[in-house]
Amino acid sequence: MSAVVLLVVSIVVLFIGYVTYGKWLADQWGIDEKKVTPSHEFEDGLDYCPAKAPVLLGHHFSSIAGAGPINGPIQAAVFGWVPVLLWVLIGGIFFGATHDFGALFASIRHKGQSIGEVIGQNIGARAKKLFLIFSYLTLLLVVAAFASIVAETFKATFTESGAVDTVASAANASTAMISLLFILIAIAFGFFVYRRNASLGVSTVIGVAAIVACIAIGLNWHPLYLSSTTWMVIVGIYILVASVTPVWILLQPRDYLSSFLLYGMIILAVVGIIGSHPSLDIPAFTGFVDTVAPTGTSLGYLFPALFVTIACGAISGFHSLVASGTTAKQLDSEKDARPIAYGSMLIECVLAVISVCAVGYIWKDYAAGTTVTPTVVFASGIAGMLSKIPGLSNTYNIAYSLLVLTVSVFCLTSLDTATRLARYMFQEFWLEPGETRDQATGLKKTLTNPYLATAITVVLGISLGLTGYSNIWALFGAANQLLAALGLLAVAAWLGNIGKNNKMLFFPMIFMLIATVTSLVLTVRSNVIAIAAGGAGLGWCYIRTILAVLLIILAVVLMIEGINTIRNQFRRVKKAS
Repeated sequence: MSAVVLLVVSIVVLFIGYVTYGKWLADQWGIDEKKVTPSHEFEDGLDYCPAKAPVLLGHHFSSIAGAGPINGPIQAAVFGWVPVLLWVLIGGIFFGATHDFGALFASIRHKGQSIGEVIGQNIGARAKKLFLIFSYLTLLLVVAAFASIVAETFKATFTESGAVDTVASAANASTAMISLLFILIAIAFGFFVYRRNASLGVSTVIGVAAIVACIAIGLNWHPLYLSSTTWMVIVGIYILVASVTPVWILLQPRDYLSSFLLYGMIILAVVGIIGSHPSLDIPAFTGFVDTVAPTGTSLGYLFPALFVTIACGAISGFHSLVASGTTAKQLDSEKDARPIAYGSMLIECVLAVISVCAVGYIWKDYAAGTTVTPTVVFASGIAGMLSKIPGLSNTYNIAYSLLVLTVSVFCLTSLDTATRLARYMFQEFWLEPGETRDQATGLKKTLTNPYLATAITVVLGISLGLTGYSNIWALFGAANQLLAALGLLAVAAWLGNIGKNNKMLFFPMIFMLIATVTSLVLTVRSNVIAIAAGGAGLGWCYIRTILAVLLIILAVVLMIEGINTIRNQFRRVKKAS
């Protein structure tokens, strides 16, 4: 299969989806650019803060992307490029982008509050509580995992005597220094753009140049050689501060500037694919069961594995939390909702297709199990294609390092956003539907304090990261996709209540529910078998089984309440007619 054909056809299909289906959704739902958005109505300089469309696009795209659209498609490639591509394109246009767009729109019509509040006002208070518990626990897992990933990326290597191995630690120390310098650049950018009214265009050029400079500095000067545990503590302190500072200081500028790294990564990949125009070795279809298993562990059946493994590249529940948690509080105008939410998801689909090209390029090494880590697969594939272009034969090592660095930067970006989102969830849990923190009194007022909510979240997340999040991380894929189903349910219930067309959400919602519950049932089955067989690790098998059963019960209860709400809507419409 030609990588160029695969990429070009995919981009054309996604673009057609944006200008047709995306516009149809906006018309059906009643996007109104004249309506005042929550960022203006409730502007507080902390969370509610209007952002220029390009800046907010950068924040939203950086937050939802991370390593997801790279890891998922590469792991699911064991089923062949055809099922992966079909799910990315169909899922992206009709599932993921619709889900993200709907979540953002619903949130801005609910004072910029989360999907949990949308559920509370349109389904019920109990449903809201259940959803917030589920979302908060999922976000704690994200904080734990991403903090651990960042710490592992930054940590130094020590010899048996306890001394630092500076040669082995150089790459990680460089990544750490570049990341720290990047934070300083973002703060300066935010200050000059939002407090000194500097030109966004001029500031962007200077900011991008500063990123290049900090990369050069970090590669040549990196004095910090710290252990993984020390970095975990530092990361915890960072997100504790970053998640309660006004969004204009760090969140908006850092994510905006980070997006240029991601755009640059996509451009490098497109140049590599078009310039080398390779023929991919990956099979079109390998079967309905994963027999390739490059890591030594099979993904199992194509259904549900494909739809749970590829999340961010097709549909992801985490996106609804970002859209309704931070993006909705910064949206300047409703007309920006489609390009920011629907458009970002489709750009992420392009990155997923590029990931398929990357794994297809080094398929023999991947299938043989010699190169299986998704970040390494992606960087190796794209750098390999770039080095095949005449005149660029010596660029492999540079391109590889830049690609790995970019993925690492986005892990830190997603970590900050996830922490802020978890803080919102914790605060909203104690409030009744429609109630705001300003209206709360007594213990509610204390529990909804942003500093207390953030501190609790950081302590729990970092503690889990230090003690074994990996033992339950396998459940994250199903939990994340369950969030997507529940997000679609929330938007459908709200649209129905205000008399708008919501039928386009029914099939994606039901499909994701079936796929995720099937995955969880299979998880329970495998853990029960492991428990029956005995051996080491039985404690975590019990925990995973209990958590999977709880997720199933939670999803079923929420769905029953939501479906009853939608059914009552149909009854009212029928009675009125």
